[in-house]
Amino acid sequence: MDKVLHRNSKVVVILRDLLISYMVTGILLLLLAFFMLKADLSGGILNGGILLTYVLSSFAGGFLLGKSADQKRFLWGLGMGALYFIMLVLISILTNSVMGMEASRVITVMVICLFSGMLGGMIS
Repeated sequence: MDKVLHRNSKVVVILRDLLISYMVTGILLLLLAFFMLKADLSGGILNGGILLTYVLSSFAGGFLLGKSADQKRFLWGLGMGALYFIMLVLISILTNSVMGMEASRVITVMVICLFSGMLGGMIS
């Protein structure tokens, strides 16, 4: 069992960092919802807060994965950003909330996730 766990340790690290990244997303979205409740934020501020959530969450995942990588940390961060985006799209499809999204917004979110994850990996 230990050999299997050791062989798949990189997969475990990636899944752990992805989970932490989504925990950051949850916390930031809860904070954003609280601020919406208390301050009655406009739609523009709400969209900016959601994009900032994507940036910080992808950055955190890329940073954590970059810390555990030996070399080419920016590629590991880029990969984490890609995984974060793929999971985001899959969750949106499962909750039927992707249908109303424009293609330009999906591409914008993809670029933000990729580059934020890559930046996190580079800084790590």
